[in-house]
Amino acid sequence: MKTPPLTRHRRPRLWLLWLLWLWAGLLGALRPGAAPAAPGPHDALYAESRFPSASQCAACHPLIYEEWRASAHAYASISPVFHRFEQTINDLSNGTIGTFCMRCHSTVATTLGEPREAPLWERNPVSLEGITCVTCHRVSEEYYKVNGERRVDPGPIEAPVYGPFEGDHLREVVAAGATGGRKVHLKAIKFEQLSASEACVSCHQVAVAGIKLEVVWDQYQASPAKAQGVTCQDCHMAQEAGDHTSGYAQAPGAVIRGVPTPVRRHSNHSFLGPGYPVVHPGLFPHNPEARSYSVEAWLKFNDREGWGSPEFEARLARGEVSAAFPPEWARANDRRSAHDVVTQNKQVLKARMAQRVKMMEHSMRLEGPFFEGSPRAGEALAVRYSLTNLNIGHNLPSGSLGAQPELWLNVALVNPSGETVWESGYVDSQGDMCDLHSQDVLEGRLPHDDQLVNLQTKFLVTNLKGTDREAYLPINVDLDQLPMIRPAPVPSTVMNHPPFARMEGRSLPPLRTRDAEYELPAEALRAPGRYTLSARLRSRAEPIYFMRFIGATEEMIRGMNEGIVDLHPYAVSFEVK
Repeated sequence: MKTPPLTRHRRPRLWLLWLLWLWAGLLGALRPGAAPAAPGPHDALYAESRFPSASQCAACHPLIYEEWRASAHAYASISPVFHRFEQTINDLSNGTIGTFCMRCHSTVATTLGEPREAPLWERNPVSLEGITCVTCHRVSEEYYKVNGERRVDPGPIEAPVYGPFEGDHLREVVAAGATGGRKVHLKAIKFEQLSASEACVSCHQVAVAGIKLEVVWDQYQASPAKAQGVTCQDCHMAQEAGDHTSGYAQAPGAVIRGVPTPVRRHSNHSFLGPGYPVVHPGLFPHNPEARSYSVEAWLKFNDREGWGSPEFEARLARGEVSAAFPPEWARANDRRSAHDVVTQNKQVLKARMAQRVKMMEHSMRLEGPFFEGSPRAGEALAVRYSLTNLNIGHNLPSGSLGAQPELWLNVALVNPSGETVWESGYVDSQGDMCDLHSQDVLEGRLPHDDQLVNLQTKFLVTNLKGTDREAYLPINVDLDQLPMIRPAPVPSTVMNHPPFARMEGRSLPPLRTRDAEYELPAEALRAPGRYTLSARLRSRAEPIYFMRFIGATEEMIRGMNEGIVDLHPYAVSFEVK
Protein backbone atom coordinates (compact mmCIF):
# COMPACT_ATOMS: atom_id res chain seq x y z
CA MET A 1 0.00 0.00 0.00
CA LYS A 2 1.39 3.39 -1.00
CA THR A 3 2.07 5.87 1.80
CA PRO A 4 -0.01 9.07 1.43
CA PRO A 5 2.09 12.12 0.51
CA LEU A 6 1.22 14.01 3.71
CA THR A 7 2.49 11.14 5.89
CA ARG A 8 5.69 10.85 3.84
CA HIS A 9 6.49 14.50 4.50
CA ARG A 10 5.77 14.36 8.27
CA ARG A 11 7.69 11.21 9.18
CA PRO A 12 11.28 12.53 8.44
CA ARG A 13 10.57 15.62 10.54
CA LEU A 14 9.54 13.55 13.58
CA TRP A 15 12.64 11.36 13.28
CA LEU A 16 14.82 14.47 12.98
CA LEU A 17 13.37 15.96 16.17
CA TRP A 18 13.89 12.68 18.00
CA LEU A 19 17.56 12.49 16.85
CA LEU A 20 18.21 16.08 17.91
CA TRP A 21 16.70 15.37 21.36
CA LEU A 22 18.80 12.22 21.74
CA TRP A 23 21.97 14.01 20.65
CA ALA A 24 21.35 16.83 23.13
CA GLY A 25 20.86 14.30 25.91
CA LEU A 26 24.12 12.52 25.07
CA LEU A 27 26.03 15.79 25.01
CA GLY A 28 24.63 16.71 28.42
CA ALA A 29 25.55 13.33 29.89
CA LEU A 30 29.09 13.46 28.49
CA ARG A 31 29.76 17.05 29.48
CA PRO A 32 32.61 17.22 32.04
CA GLY A 33 31.27 17.55 35.57
CA ALA A 34 27.75 16.64 34.58
CA ALA A 35 25.87 15.02 37.49
CA PRO A 36 23.73 11.93 36.92
CA ALA A 37 20.02 12.56 36.61
CA ALA A 38 18.49 12.92 40.07
CA PRO A 39 14.84 12.61 41.10
CA GLY A 40 13.08 15.90 40.54
CA PRO A 41 11.77 17.86 43.54
CA HIS A 42 8.19 17.23 42.45
CA ASP A 43 8.51 13.50 41.73
CA ALA A 44 7.11 12.49 45.11
CA LEU A 45 4.31 15.01 44.82
CA TYR A 46 3.46 13.70 41.35
CA ALA A 47 3.37 10.12 42.61
CA GLU A 48 1.06 11.17 45.42
CA SER A 49 -1.16 13.21 43.12
CA ARG A 50 -2.15 10.08 41.24
CA PHE A 51 -4.08 9.21 44.39
CA PRO A 52 -4.93 12.32 46.43
CA SER A 53 -4.53 12.14 50.19
CA ALA A 54 -7.45 12.30 52.60
CA SER A 55 -5.81 15.38 54.08
CA GLN A 56 -6.41 17.15 50.76
CA CYS A 57 -10.07 16.15 50.88
CA ALA A 58 -10.29 17.38 54.49
CA ALA A 59 -10.03 20.98 53.33
CA CYS A 60 -13.61 20.84 52.01
CA HIS A 61 -14.93 17.79 53.87
CA PRO A 62 -13.77 18.33 57.48
CA LEU A 63 -16.61 16.37 59.12
CA ILE A 64 -16.06 13.28 56.98
CA TYR A 65 -12.31 13.47 57.53
CA GLU A 66 -12.77 13.74 61.31
CA GLU A 67 -14.98 10.63 61.31
CA TRP A 68 -12.71 8.69 58.98
CA ARG A 69 -9.31 9.43 60.55
CA ALA A 70 -9.95 7.21 63.59
CA SER A 71 -11.87 4.52 61.71
CA ALA A 72 -10.96 0.90 61.06
CA HIS A 73 -10.71 1.82 57.37
CA ALA A 74 -8.08 4.45 58.13
CA TYR A 75 -6.22 1.93 60.33
CA ALA A 76 -6.18 -0.87 57.77
CA SER A 77 -2.70 -0.38 56.31
CA ILE A 78 -0.78 0.63 59.44
CA SER A 79 -2.13 -2.06 61.78
CA PRO A 80 0.87 -3.95 63.19
CA VAL A 81 -1.34 -6.99 63.81
CA PHE A 82 -2.34 -7.03 60.16
CA HIS A 83 1.28 -6.82 59.02
CA ARG A 84 2.43 -9.57 61.38
CA PHE A 85 -0.42 -11.83 60.23
CA GLU A 86 0.18 -10.99 56.58
CA GLN A 87 3.85 -11.86 56.93
CA THR A 88 3.07 -15.08 58.80
CA ILE A 89 0.65 -16.38 56.21
CA ASN A 90 3.15 -15.56 53.44
CA ASP A 91 5.88 -17.39 55.33
CA LEU A 92 3.67 -20.44 55.83
CA SER A 93 2.71 -20.49 52.16
CA ASN A 94 6.23 -19.83 50.84
CA GLY A 95 5.17 -16.46 49.50
CA THR A 96 2.37 -17.76 47.31
CA ILE A 97 -0.19 -15.46 48.94
CA GLY A 98 1.66 -12.50 47.42
CA THR A 99 -0.09 -9.14 47.69
CA PHE A 100 -3.53 -10.67 48.27
CA CYS A 101 -4.05 -9.08 51.70
CA MET A 102 -2.62 -5.71 50.68
CA ARG A 103 -5.13 -5.42 47.84
CA CYS A 104 -7.83 -4.54 50.35
CA HIS A 105 -5.81 -3.10 53.22
CA SER A 106 -3.92 -0.66 51.00
CA THR A 107 -5.21 -0.51 47.45
CA VAL A 108 -3.05 2.51 46.70
CA ALA A 109 0.12 0.71 47.78
CA THR A 110 -0.73 -2.25 45.57
CA THR A 111 -1.56 -0.04 42.59
CA LEU A 112 1.68 1.89 43.00
CA GLY A 113 3.58 -1.40 42.93
CA GLU A 114 5.06 -1.02 46.38
CA PRO A 115 6.77 -4.17 47.65
CA ARG A 116 4.45 -6.22 49.82
CA GLU A 117 6.98 -6.37 52.63
CA ALA A 118 8.00 -2.69 52.53
CA PRO A 119 8.02 -1.02 55.97
CA LEU A 120 5.69 1.90 56.64
CA TRP A 121 8.46 4.48 56.47
CA GLU A 122 9.30 3.51 52.88
CA ARG A 123 5.75 3.80 51.58
CA ASN A 124 3.91 6.60 49.86
CA PRO A 125 2.05 8.71 52.46
CA VAL A 126 -1.29 7.90 50.83
CA SER A 127 -0.54 4.18 51.14
CA LEU A 128 -0.52 4.65 54.92
CA GLU A 129 -4.12 5.84 54.78
CA GLY A 130 -5.48 2.35 54.14
CA ILE A 131 -9.04 2.51 52.86
CA THR A 132 -8.79 6.19 52.08
CA CYS A 133 -11.14 8.51 50.18
CA VAL A 134 -10.09 7.44 46.70
CA THR A 135 -10.37 3.74 47.59
CA CYS A 136 -14.15 4.06 47.37
CA HIS A 137 -14.74 7.35 45.58
CA ARG A 138 -12.47 6.67 42.62
CA VAL A 139 -14.05 3.34 41.71
CA SER A 140 -16.07 3.65 38.53
CA GLU A 141 -16.81 -0.02 37.81
CA GLU A 142 -19.24 -2.31 39.60
CA TYR A 143 -17.65 -5.25 41.41
CA TYR A 144 -19.20 -8.20 43.15
CA LYS A 145 -17.47 -11.26 44.70
CA VAL A 146 -14.06 -10.59 43.21
CA ASN A 147 -12.08 -11.70 46.27
CA GLY A 148 -10.32 -8.46 47.04
CA GLU A 149 -9.75 -7.20 43.51
CA ARG A 150 -10.90 -3.70 42.65
CA ARG A 151 -9.48 -1.00 40.44
CA VAL A 152 -9.07 2.53 41.75
CA ASP A 153 -8.93 5.13 38.99
CA PRO A 154 -5.70 7.15 39.25
CA GLY A 155 -5.70 10.88 38.73
CA PRO A 156 -4.97 14.21 40.41
CA ILE A 157 -7.32 15.94 42.81
CA GLU A 158 -9.14 17.56 39.87
CA ALA A 159 -10.21 14.19 38.42
CA PRO A 160 -13.84 13.06 38.82
CA VAL A 161 -15.06 11.37 41.99
CA TYR A 162 -17.94 8.92 42.34
CA GLY A 163 -20.50 9.14 45.11
CA PRO A 164 -24.12 8.58 46.09
CA PHE A 165 -25.22 11.95 44.61
CA GLU A 166 -24.93 13.88 41.39
CA GLY A 167 -22.58 16.84 41.55
CA ASP A 168 -25.18 19.60 41.09
CA HIS A 169 -23.85 21.73 43.94
CA LEU A 170 -20.28 21.10 42.85
CA ARG A 171 -21.02 22.41 39.36
CA GLU A 172 -22.51 25.56 40.85
CA VAL A 173 -19.52 26.08 43.15
CA VAL A 174 -17.00 25.59 40.35
CA ALA A 175 -18.97 27.76 37.89
CA ALA A 176 -19.18 30.57 40.46
CA GLY A 177 -15.46 30.43 41.14
CA ALA A 178 -16.18 29.92 44.85
CA THR A 179 -13.18 27.63 45.27
CA GLY A 180 -10.87 30.64 45.04
CA GLY A 181 -8.30 28.73 43.05
CA ARG A 182 -8.20 25.82 45.51
CA LYS A 183 -7.66 22.49 43.81
CA VAL A 184 -10.82 20.39 44.02
CA HIS A 185 -12.37 17.58 42.02
CA LEU A 186 -14.17 19.26 39.15
CA LYS A 187 -16.83 16.65 38.60
CA ALA A 188 -18.89 14.37 40.87
CA ILE A 189 -20.65 11.44 39.24
CA LYS A 190 -23.43 9.43 40.83
CA PHE A 191 -22.38 5.82 41.22
CA GLU A 192 -25.33 3.63 42.15
CA GLN A 193 -23.38 0.73 43.64
CA LEU A 194 -21.73 2.94 46.25
CA SER A 195 -25.09 3.14 48.05
CA ALA A 196 -25.68 -0.61 47.79
CA SER A 197 -24.33 -3.43 49.92
CA GLU A 198 -22.51 -4.76 46.88
CA ALA A 199 -19.98 -1.94 47.30
CA CYS A 200 -18.66 -3.78 50.37
CA VAL A 201 -18.56 -7.37 49.15
CA SER A 202 -15.26 -7.32 47.26
CA CYS A 203 -13.30 -6.85 50.51
CA HIS A 204 -15.72 -8.25 53.08
CA GLN A 205 -16.12 -11.69 51.50
CA VAL A 206 -12.73 -13.18 50.79
CA ALA A 207 -11.06 -16.58 50.76
CA VAL A 208 -7.35 -17.29 50.95
CA ALA A 209 -5.46 -20.58 51.17
CA GLY A 210 -8.72 -22.19 50.09
CA ILE A 211 -10.75 -21.19 53.14
CA LYS A 212 -13.19 -18.37 53.67
CA LEU A 213 -11.68 -15.93 56.13
CA GLU A 214 -14.19 -13.11 55.71
CA VAL A 215 -17.81 -14.26 55.75
CA VAL A 216 -19.72 -11.08 56.57
CA TRP A 217 -21.34 -10.94 53.13
CA ASP A 218 -22.61 -14.52 53.32
CA GLN A 219 -24.12 -13.78 56.71
CA TYR A 220 -25.76 -10.64 55.37
CA GLN A 221 -27.19 -12.47 52.36
CA ALA A 222 -29.09 -14.83 54.69
CA SER A 223 -30.13 -12.10 57.14
CA PRO A 224 -33.41 -10.30 57.88
CA ALA A 225 -31.67 -7.06 56.87
CA LYS A 226 -31.25 -8.32 53.32
CA ALA A 227 -34.88 -9.47 53.24
CA GLN A 228 -36.04 -6.06 54.47
CA GLY A 229 -33.90 -4.13 51.99
CA VAL A 230 -31.62 -2.71 54.69
CA THR A 231 -28.14 -2.14 53.26
CA CYS A 232 -24.76 -2.32 54.95
CA GLN A 233 -24.57 1.47 54.71
CA ASP A 234 -27.95 1.87 56.43
CA CYS A 235 -26.42 0.44 59.61
CA HIS A 236 -22.70 1.17 59.41
CA MET A 237 -23.05 4.74 58.12
CA ALA A 238 -26.19 5.67 60.04
CA GLN A 239 -26.56 8.50 62.50
CA GLU A 240 -26.28 5.94 65.32
CA ALA A 241 -23.81 3.27 64.23
CA GLY A 242 -25.42 -0.16 64.08
CA ASP A 243 -28.97 1.20 64.25
CA HIS A 244 -30.57 1.51 60.84
CA THR A 245 -33.75 2.93 62.41
CA SER A 246 -31.84 6.09 63.42
CA GLY A 247 -31.54 7.08 59.77
CA TYR A 248 -28.82 9.25 58.32
CA ALA A 249 -27.62 12.51 59.75
CA GLN A 250 -28.10 15.75 57.83
CA ALA A 251 -25.11 17.98 57.09
CA PRO A 252 -23.59 20.10 54.33
CA GLY A 253 -21.91 18.08 51.62
CA ALA A 254 -18.84 20.31 51.83
CA VAL A 255 -17.53 23.52 53.33
CA ILE A 256 -15.88 25.71 50.69
CA ARG A 257 -13.70 28.49 52.10
CA GLY A 258 -15.83 28.60 55.23
CA VAL A 259 -19.16 28.56 53.36
CA PRO A 260 -21.19 25.33 53.72
CA THR A 261 -23.02 23.87 50.75
CA PRO A 262 -26.73 22.95 51.12
CA VAL A 263 -27.61 20.35 53.76
CA ARG A 264 -28.19 16.83 52.52
CA ARG A 265 -27.94 13.24 53.72
CA HIS A 266 -24.66 12.66 55.56
CA SER A 267 -23.12 9.18 55.60
CA ASN A 268 -21.11 8.55 58.76
CA HIS A 269 -17.57 7.50 57.85
CA SER A 270 -16.60 6.23 61.34
CA PHE A 271 -17.32 2.60 60.37
CA LEU A 272 -17.51 1.40 63.97
CA GLY A 273 -16.90 -2.25 64.72
CA PRO A 274 -15.41 -4.55 67.34
CA GLY A 275 -11.81 -3.73 66.35
CA TYR A 276 -9.48 -1.15 67.86
CA PRO A 277 -5.90 0.04 67.22
CA VAL A 278 -2.78 -1.18 69.00
CA VAL A 279 -0.36 1.01 67.05
CA HIS A 280 1.63 3.93 68.49
CA PRO A 281 -0.78 6.83 69.27
CA GLY A 282 1.49 9.20 67.38
CA LEU A 283 0.75 7.31 64.18
CA PHE A 284 -3.00 6.81 64.65
CA PRO A 285 -5.52 8.35 64.40
CA HIS A 286 -4.30 10.18 61.31
CA ASN A 287 -3.33 13.65 62.43
CA PRO A 288 -1.88 16.37 60.15
CA GLU A 289 0.15 17.70 63.09
CA ALA A 290 1.92 14.34 63.43
CA ARG A 291 3.52 14.63 59.99
CA SER A 292 6.31 16.81 61.33
CA TYR A 293 7.95 13.60 62.46
CA SER A 294 8.70 10.42 60.54
CA VAL A 295 7.19 7.01 61.21
CA GLU A 296 10.56 5.82 62.50
CA ALA A 297 10.79 8.76 64.88
CA TRP A 298 7.33 8.10 66.29
CA LEU A 299 8.18 4.47 66.97
CA LYS A 300 11.04 5.73 69.17
CA PHE A 301 8.84 8.11 71.17
CA ASN A 302 7.99 6.66 74.59
CA ASP A 303 4.52 7.99 75.30
CA ARG A 304 4.00 5.55 78.19
CA GLU A 305 6.81 7.27 80.09
CA GLY A 306 5.12 10.61 79.54
CA TRP A 307 7.83 12.17 77.40
CA GLY A 308 6.98 15.79 76.67
CA SER A 309 4.32 16.13 79.37
CA PRO A 310 4.74 19.07 81.79
CA GLU A 311 5.15 16.65 84.71
CA PHE A 312 7.84 14.57 83.02
CA GLU A 313 9.82 17.52 81.71
CA ALA A 314 9.71 19.23 85.12
CA ARG A 315 10.95 16.10 86.87
CA LEU A 316 13.63 15.70 84.21
CA ALA A 317 14.81 19.27 84.76
CA ARG A 318 15.00 18.64 88.51
CA GLY A 319 17.02 15.47 87.96
CA GLU A 320 14.34 13.26 89.50
CA VAL A 321 14.19 11.08 86.38
CA SER A 322 16.67 10.28 83.63
CA ALA A 323 16.16 9.12 80.07
CA ALA A 324 18.36 8.21 77.12
CA PHE A 325 16.58 10.05 74.32
CA PRO A 326 17.20 9.06 70.70
CA PRO A 327 18.49 11.92 68.53
CA GLU A 328 15.00 12.61 67.12
CA TRP A 329 13.70 13.43 70.61
CA ALA A 330 16.73 15.07 72.18
CA ARG A 331 15.08 18.52 72.07
CA ALA A 332 12.47 19.23 74.76
CA ASN A 333 10.36 21.27 72.32
CA ASP A 334 10.03 18.28 69.98
CA ARG A 335 8.99 16.08 72.90
CA ARG A 336 6.38 18.64 73.96
CA SER A 337 4.96 18.90 70.43
CA ALA A 338 4.81 15.12 70.16
CA HIS A 339 3.11 14.86 73.55
CA ASP A 340 0.43 17.30 72.36
CA VAL A 341 -0.24 15.13 69.29
CA VAL A 342 -0.41 11.96 71.38
CA THR A 343 -2.78 13.61 73.87
CA GLN A 344 -5.10 14.74 71.06
CA ASN A 345 -5.08 11.28 69.48
CA LYS A 346 -5.77 9.51 72.78
CA GLN A 347 -8.77 11.75 73.37
CA VAL A 348 -10.13 10.85 69.94
CA LEU A 349 -9.55 7.14 70.62
CA LYS A 350 -11.25 7.36 74.01
CA ALA A 351 -14.34 8.90 72.43
CA ARG A 352 -14.31 6.25 69.72
CA MET A 353 -14.03 3.48 72.31
CA ALA A 354 -17.16 4.83 74.03
CA GLN A 355 -18.98 4.80 70.67
CA ARG A 356 -17.77 1.26 70.06
CA VAL A 357 -19.15 0.04 73.39
CA LYS A 358 -22.46 1.80 72.75
CA MET A 359 -22.79 0.21 69.31
CA MET A 360 -21.93 -3.28 70.55
CA GLU A 361 -24.27 -3.10 73.52
CA HIS A 362 -27.03 -1.94 71.20
CA SER A 363 -26.55 -5.09 69.11
CA MET A 364 -27.03 -7.62 71.92
CA ARG A 365 -29.10 -8.35 75.01
CA LEU A 366 -28.07 -10.36 78.08
CA GLU A 367 -30.77 -11.62 80.46
CA GLY A 368 -30.65 -13.68 83.62
CA PRO A 369 -29.79 -15.35 85.82
CA PHE A 370 -32.64 -17.83 85.70
CA PHE A 371 -32.44 -20.45 88.47
CA GLU A 372 -33.52 -24.04 88.03
CA GLY A 373 -34.85 -24.89 91.49
CA SER A 374 -34.32 -23.21 94.86
CA PRO A 375 -30.82 -22.30 96.07
CA ARG A 376 -29.90 -24.49 99.04
CA ALA A 377 -26.67 -24.72 100.99
CA GLY A 378 -24.52 -27.72 100.11
CA GLU A 379 -26.40 -28.42 96.86
CA ALA A 380 -25.42 -27.68 93.25
CA LEU A 381 -27.51 -25.06 91.51
CA ALA A 382 -28.31 -24.83 87.78
CA VAL A 383 -28.26 -21.28 86.42
CA ARG A 384 -29.06 -20.00 82.95
CA TYR A 385 -28.41 -16.73 81.07
CA SER A 386 -29.92 -15.83 77.71
CA LEU A 387 -27.98 -13.96 75.05
CA THR A 388 -29.81 -12.47 72.07
CA ASN A 389 -28.33 -11.05 68.88
CA LEU A 390 -30.35 -7.91 68.18
CA ASN A 391 -28.43 -7.23 64.98
CA ILE A 392 -30.46 -7.93 61.84
CA GLY A 393 -27.50 -7.87 59.45
CA HIS A 394 -24.97 -10.48 60.54
CA ASN A 395 -23.85 -12.83 63.27
CA LEU A 396 -22.69 -11.96 66.76
CA PRO A 397 -19.75 -11.58 66.66
CA SER A 398 -18.81 -11.16 63.03
CA GLY A 399 -15.39 -10.54 61.60
CA SER A 400 -12.56 -12.14 59.73
CA LEU A 401 -9.80 -14.73 60.07
CA GLY A 402 -11.97 -17.05 62.13
CA ALA A 403 -9.69 -16.19 65.02
CA GLN A 404 -11.33 -12.86 65.63
CA PRO A 405 -13.13 -11.17 67.17
CA GLU A 406 -13.62 -12.78 70.57
CA LEU A 407 -16.84 -12.53 72.55
CA TRP A 408 -17.31 -14.57 75.70
CA LEU A 409 -19.41 -14.62 78.87
CA ASN A 410 -17.73 -14.08 82.22
CA VAL A 411 -19.81 -15.15 85.24
CA ALA A 412 -18.57 -15.11 88.84
CA LEU A 413 -20.10 -16.13 92.18
CA VAL A 414 -19.21 -14.27 95.40
CA ASN A 415 -20.13 -15.80 98.78
CA PRO A 416 -21.47 -13.92 101.84
CA SER A 417 -17.87 -13.33 103.00
CA GLY A 418 -16.98 -11.49 99.79
CA GLU A 419 -14.85 -14.30 98.32
CA THR A 420 -15.09 -15.40 94.70
CA VAL A 421 -15.89 -19.10 95.02
CA TRP A 422 -16.68 -19.97 91.40
CA GLU A 423 -16.06 -18.40 87.98
CA SER A 424 -16.34 -19.17 84.28
CA GLY A 425 -14.85 -17.03 81.54
CA TYR A 426 -11.71 -16.23 83.54
CA VAL A 427 -8.45 -15.56 81.74
CA ASP A 428 -4.92 -16.92 82.18
CA SER A 429 -1.67 -15.03 82.82
CA GLN A 430 -1.49 -13.99 79.15
CA GLY A 431 -5.08 -12.82 78.95
CA ASP A 432 -6.40 -15.82 77.01
CA MET A 433 -9.54 -17.68 77.96
CA CYS A 434 -8.77 -21.01 79.61
CA ASP A 435 -9.69 -23.23 76.69
CA LEU A 436 -7.55 -25.59 74.60
CA HIS A 437 -5.38 -22.71 73.34
CA SER A 438 -4.38 -21.42 76.77
CA GLN A 439 -0.70 -21.93 77.50
CA ASP A 440 -1.38 -22.01 81.25
CA VAL A 441 -3.95 -24.77 80.75
CA LEU A 442 -1.64 -26.77 78.49
CA GLU A 443 1.14 -26.55 81.09
CA GLY A 444 -1.15 -27.41 84.01
CA ARG A 445 -0.99 -24.08 85.83
CA LEU A 446 -4.73 -23.40 85.49
CA PRO A 447 -7.73 -25.73 85.11
CA HIS A 448 -9.59 -25.96 81.82
CA ASP A 449 -12.77 -23.86 81.91
CA ASP A 450 -15.26 -26.65 81.29
CA GLN A 451 -18.29 -24.34 81.36
CA LEU A 452 -16.86 -21.61 79.13
CA VAL A 453 -19.38 -19.92 76.81
CA ASN A 454 -17.34 -18.52 73.93
CA LEU A 455 -18.85 -17.26 70.65
CA GLN A 456 -15.49 -17.08 68.87
CA THR A 457 -15.25 -19.10 65.66
CA LYS A 458 -12.46 -21.70 65.62
CA PHE A 459 -10.42 -23.37 62.91
CA LEU A 460 -10.72 -27.16 62.91
CA VAL A 461 -8.40 -29.54 61.07
CA THR A 462 -8.68 -33.28 60.66
CA ASN A 463 -6.06 -35.55 62.20
CA LEU A 464 -4.71 -38.62 60.41
CA LYS A 465 -7.10 -40.75 62.47
CA GLY A 466 -10.09 -38.72 61.34
CA THR A 467 -10.76 -36.70 64.49
CA ASP A 468 -10.88 -32.92 64.61
CA ARG A 469 -8.63 -30.60 66.53
CA GLU A 470 -8.47 -26.84 66.81
CA ALA A 471 -5.74 -24.95 64.96
CA TYR A 472 -4.46 -21.38 65.05
CA LEU A 473 -4.37 -21.02 61.27
CA PRO A 474 -4.64 -23.93 58.81
CA ILE A 475 -2.47 -23.80 55.70
CA ASN A 476 -3.20 -26.64 53.28
CA VAL A 477 0.33 -27.87 52.54
CA ASP A 478 1.40 -31.16 51.01
CA LEU A 479 3.39 -33.81 52.90
CA ASP A 480 6.26 -33.53 50.44
CA GLN A 481 8.17 -30.27 50.25
CA LEU A 482 6.36 -28.49 47.45
CA PRO A 483 7.07 -24.74 47.67
CA MET A 484 3.43 -23.84 47.11
CA ILE A 485 -0.01 -24.21 48.64
CA ARG A 486 -1.38 -27.62 47.88
CA PRO A 487 -4.24 -27.51 45.33
CA ALA A 488 -7.37 -29.12 46.68
CA PRO A 489 -8.66 -32.23 44.85
CA VAL A 490 -12.16 -30.81 45.25
CA PRO A 491 -12.43 -27.09 44.43
CA SER A 492 -12.71 -25.05 47.60
CA THR A 493 -15.20 -22.83 45.76
CA VAL A 494 -17.61 -25.77 45.98
CA MET A 495 -16.94 -26.70 49.61
CA ASN A 496 -16.08 -23.19 50.85
CA HIS A 497 -13.09 -24.72 52.63
CA PRO A 498 -10.25 -27.12 51.80
CA PRO A 499 -10.64 -30.82 52.56
CA PHE A 500 -9.87 -31.64 56.19
CA ALA A 501 -9.95 -28.01 57.35
CA ARG A 502 -12.98 -25.96 58.24
CA MET A 503 -14.26 -23.20 60.48
CA GLU A 504 -16.50 -24.13 63.39
CA GLY A 505 -18.91 -21.24 63.64
CA ARG A 506 -20.02 -20.55 67.18
CA SER A 507 -21.40 -17.09 66.52
CA LEU A 508 -25.06 -16.24 67.01
CA PRO A 509 -27.17 -15.58 63.86
CA PRO A 510 -29.33 -12.44 63.61
CA LEU A 511 -32.26 -12.18 66.04
CA ARG A 512 -31.44 -15.56 67.56
CA THR A 513 -31.16 -16.36 71.26
CA ARG A 514 -28.78 -18.81 72.88
CA ASP A 515 -28.85 -20.04 76.46
CA ALA A 516 -25.68 -20.13 78.50
CA GLU A 517 -26.14 -22.89 81.06
CA TYR A 518 -23.99 -23.22 84.18
CA GLU A 519 -23.92 -25.43 87.23
CA LEU A 520 -22.77 -23.76 90.42
CA PRO A 521 -20.99 -26.57 92.35
CA ALA A 522 -22.15 -27.62 95.80
CA GLU A 523 -18.82 -26.70 97.40
CA ALA A 524 -19.31 -23.10 96.26
CA LEU A 525 -22.64 -22.91 98.08
CA ARG A 526 -21.55 -24.40 101.39
CA ALA A 527 -23.10 -21.92 103.79
CA PRO A 528 -26.48 -20.18 103.80
CA GLY A 529 -26.55 -16.45 103.26
CA ARG A 530 -26.62 -13.79 100.56
CA TYR A 531 -24.62 -14.58 97.42
CA THR A 532 -23.92 -12.35 94.43
CA LEU A 533 -23.74 -13.57 90.84
CA SER A 534 -22.14 -11.09 88.42
CA ALA A 535 -22.10 -11.39 84.64
CA ARG A 536 -20.56 -9.51 81.73
CA LEU A 537 -19.86 -10.10 78.08
CA ARG A 538 -16.22 -9.47 77.17
CA SER A 539 -14.96 -8.49 73.73
CA ARG A 540 -11.42 -8.43 72.33
CA ALA A 541 -10.28 -8.03 68.74
CA GLU A 542 -7.67 -10.83 68.75
CA PRO A 543 -6.83 -13.77 71.03
CA ILE A 544 -3.42 -13.51 72.66
CA TYR A 545 -2.34 -17.01 71.58
CA PHE A 546 -2.90 -15.88 67.99
CA MET A 547 -0.92 -12.70 68.62
CA ARG A 548 2.04 -14.76 69.84
CA PHE A 549 1.64 -17.15 66.91
CA ILE A 550 2.13 -14.31 64.42
CA GLY A 551 5.09 -12.87 66.35
CA ALA A 552 3.44 -9.85 67.96
CA THR A 553 5.57 -7.69 70.24
CA GLU A 554 4.86 -7.38 73.95
CA GLU A 555 3.68 -3.81 73.36
CA MET A 556 1.16 -5.03 70.78
CA ILE A 557 -0.08 -7.72 73.16
CA ARG A 558 -0.38 -5.18 75.96
CA GLY A 559 -2.45 -2.91 73.72
CA MET A 560 -4.69 -5.79 72.68
CA ASN A 561 -5.45 -6.67 76.30
CA GLU A 562 -6.01 -3.02 77.19
CA GLY A 563 -8.67 -2.86 74.48
CA ILE A 564 -10.91 -5.49 76.10
CA VAL A 565 -14.33 -4.03 76.86
CA ASP A 566 -17.02 -5.28 79.22
CA LEU A 567 -20.53 -5.24 77.78
CA HIS A 568 -23.75 -5.22 79.84
CA PRO A 569 -22.01 -5.84 83.20
CA TYR A 570 -24.40 -6.32 86.12
CA ALA A 571 -24.79 -8.31 89.33
CA VAL A 572 -27.72 -10.06 91.01
CA SER A 573 -27.89 -11.07 94.69
CA PHE A 574 -29.88 -14.05 95.96
CA GLU A 575 -30.45 -15.91 99.19
CA VAL A 576 -29.20 -19.43 99.81
CA LYS A 577 -31.12 -21.21 102.54
